[in-house]
Amino acid sequence: MAAATEHAGMPATSQVDAKIDPTSSEFEPGGLTSDDDGEDSAEPRILDTPQDIRLEAAANTVAVHPSRDVLVCGDVDGDVYAFSYSRTEGQNRELWSSGHHLKSCRQVRFSQDGEKLYSVSRDKAVHMLDAERGRLVTRIRGAHGAPINCLLLVDANILATGDDGGTLKVWDMRKGSSIMDLKHHDDYISDIAVDEAKRILLTASGDGTMGVFNIKRRRFELLSEYQSSDLTSVALMKRGKKVVCGSSEGTVYIFNWNGFGATSDRFALQAESVDCIAPVNDNIICAASIDGYIRAINILPNRIIGCIGQHVGEPVEELAKSWDSNFLVSCAHDQLVKFWDISSLATTTINEYRKRKKKDGRMKSLSKKALGDNNFFSGLFDEPQKKEEEENEDEEDQVDDSDSGSD
Repeated sequence: MAAATEHAGMPATSQVDAKIDPTSSEFEPGGLTSDDDGEDSAEPRILDTPQDIRLEAAANTVAVHPSRDVLVCGDVDGDVYAFSYSRTEGQNRELWSSGHHLKSCRQVRFSQDGEKLYSVSRDKAVHMLDAERGRLVTRIRGAHGAPINCLLLVDANILATGDDGGTLKVWDMRKGSSIMDLKHHDDYISDIAVDEAKRILLTASGDGTMGVFNIKRRRFELLSEYQSSDLTSVALMKRGKKVVCGSSEGTVYIFNWNGFGATSDRFALQAESVDCIAPVNDNIICAASIDGYIRAINILPNRIIGCIGQHVGEPVEELAKSWDSNFLVSCAHDQLVKFWDISSLATTTINEYRKRKKKDGRMKSLSKKALGDNNFFSGLFDEPQKKEEEENEDEEDQVDDSDSGSD
């Protein structure tokens, strides 16, 4: 049954009339500007990555514009913020903020052209905003019977949403109504992915299964076998031939395409969890954990390449890759949005990693910022070799000590 839809032209809570140059994150007249006293000043520094963005509340979600140096994030208060970011020191700027959600904003996503922004919330509503100004365009009230947890844009008009009760809905935003409404999970849907042909939707769930749904035929296909913990994330890898799921127990599960019933491989990271993942290319993902660490992982062969960085002692909620693939953006409970240099990660090979492996067993730092001011990487050491060998004898799936680091 279609949920009630309304079109709204109300302004955002706080809005800046700023125009963004597609080739730059600078503002044209009408945007935020710095004071100009007419005096000459030193040239601003160019940094390796943009500076951290501090928020007023912890962010649940972050998304990056598909062609501009702009990001949006949604926080636990229900607010959505848009920022431009720059490697030039002091040039990050807030563009607008929107307070239309009544409860925590769970996920935000840009449309493929970057002109629209979609958000879902614990208030069970789906919102579509004008991405440049933050103006609310469409609101679907009561879109789900339970709080909405995640969303995915299938194409320019089709949107998929998953809620805390395990229900998946697919929406035609031209009509503002659902074209699929299926409940086959027993717990929350944590993440959604779609194949390149836009035919098959994959869902990860807190009930420990991955769901397979056919959009074209508008039907449920199957559930995978149950895993021993929540599945927290899902992504396609290896040119769509493999599906990777993160889990709350710190294990990465791998499925063959068209072999969704049972896992083909698994990889224990010795991390507290794998809460969110972001593919860098067909072989490498970045995975973040409740322990705050962001690891780069090669899939098949399964190895930890190294650590991108961390939010010190704070759970990471979401990762996003910048439109130019130079930065990984992360948000966490520390109320910070951080940037990490991943420009060279896509060309990293396993052989190169082995050559650079440190003899003391310390996991390799993959960015200059990763070490931080407090040397928080000091805890990222391998277990003693003897202990690793004993563990490998007991568990075939455990990566050997020459291939991975553990903390």
